[in-house]
Amino acid sequence: MSGTAEEPWGRVADDGTVYLRTDEGERAIGSWQVGDPEGALAFFRRKYDALALEVDLLASRVESGILAPDDAHNALRRERRNLAGAQAIGDLGALSARLDRLEEVIAGRRAERRTERKRQLEEARTAKAAIADEAEALATGSDWRHGVGRFRELLEQWKALPRLDKQTDDELWRRFSSARTSYTRRRKQHFSELNVRRDDARQVKEALAAEAEALADSTDWGRGTTQFRTLMQRWKAAGPAARDVEDQLWKRFRAAQDRFFNARNATFAEQDAEYRANLEQKEALLVEAEALLPVRDHRAARDAYRSLLARWDQIGRVPRDSVRTVEGRLRKVEEAIRSAESNEWRRTNPETRARANDTLTQLRNSIADLERDLEAQQAKGDVSGERRAQEALDARRAWLAEVEKTLDEFSG
Repeated sequence: MSGTAEEPWGRVADDGTVYLRTDEGERAIGSWQVGDPEGALAFFRRKYDALALEVDLLASRVESGILAPDDAHNALRRERRNLAGAQAIGDLGALSARLDRLEEVIAGRRAERRTERKRQLEEARTAKAAIADEAEALATGSDWRHGVGRFRELLEQWKALPRLDKQTDDELWRRFSSARTSYTRRRKQHFSELNVRRDDARQVKEALAAEAEALADSTDWGRGTTQFRTLMQRWKAAGPAARDVEDQLWKRFRAAQDRFFNARNATFAEQDAEYRANLEQKEALLVEAEALLPVRDHRAARDAYRSLLARWDQIGRVPRDSVRTVEGRLRKVEEAIRSAESNEWRRTNPETRARANDTLTQLRNSIADLERDLEAQQAKGDVSGERRAQEALDARRAWLAEVEKTLDEFSG
């Protein structure tokens, strides 16, 4: 080998020693004994290019944020070690300066990470404190249906949050865990007591269903209706049993109740059909009675009304839903006649008093008949018949009171 070769960043001496030029001076980096010195320079330039490529790749990863600050710092230290003993020819100072700039970038990223970490931890602390607050509120409540699910959601939220410093994290976790334990204990106690109450309700309702089934085929409509009303009150007071048991027992109870009331309603429907003919007769009498209005001759009207009232009582009952209507229409006629008689009584007419006494006697006789009818309905336990008899009796008594009052005024 003969001659020398050099470039701005290095040279090959006559003895084949390869030197790197740096700001601090030359540094031998190798020996080249075979071949042309230019080949030696080309070989060590290629090694520099490889180093520059590594620095470029590191810079790209650091500046793009792909590498975490700690990983980037470790990679940068590795590249510095490579530069420190590099056997390459090129501007190693420029590569070192670029690493210095990257170190500043990494330091900035670390500061950002610390700031972000601090922000995240503060948010996590706030979130975990809110979770603990909500858990404690749930623990004192009685939302047994949704509370379990909500505690499960809160636990998943807690797990998703980063850990705080040990003291703060442990304190908040104790609050959350204690609240969940308290809620779970109270919930178990609630359902244990509920199961006891449901079992008591089951026993009561089994007995009620049996009573209803025993009563279902009774034809004592009055007594049966009263008993079923009492059974229903006891059923409601017993409270709920377990859902499947409750449904089964209610079906039994309701089936028995329906059997009784369907039979009762069918019987009453037959009776109403029989009474419908009576209704037609009484409606015809009402037309006749209402034709007396307005009253011009109170004596003739009273005589006609007295005859009409006797026929009215002989006809008998009407369907339940028509009693109030027909009795009300008849009462209006009676009131109109009584008002006309009152005017005459004020003129102290003895004949009017005699006719009023006749009406009084007739009303008292009618009341006595209705009282006997009421006693008969009560003895049979026919609640519907009892109600109709009572309504008719109350109407007659009201008329009697008015007649007696008017006679008292006449006597005065």
